[in-house]
Amino acid sequence: VIATDADEGLNGQVKYSLKKITEKASRLLHLDSETGAITLGRSLNFEEGDCYEMEVQAQDGGGLSDTAKVV
Repeated sequence: VIATDADEGLNGQVKYSLKKITEKASRLLHLDSETGAITLGRSLNFEEGDCYEMEVQAQDGGGLSDTAKVV
């Protein structure tokens, strides 16, 4: 995921965090708080699930935030 902030300095720095994630997804997906990159912890297995959901929050240095649902 990518979020941008036009502010300069600390207020323009964006950090990512998981706001909501299913237990199934938390065992498999990882979010990099600096880059917003979502990576797999292991290979996908269709028999375990064909859909994974999480809600990612992006927050700037000034405390403003927004969320996005990732499926």
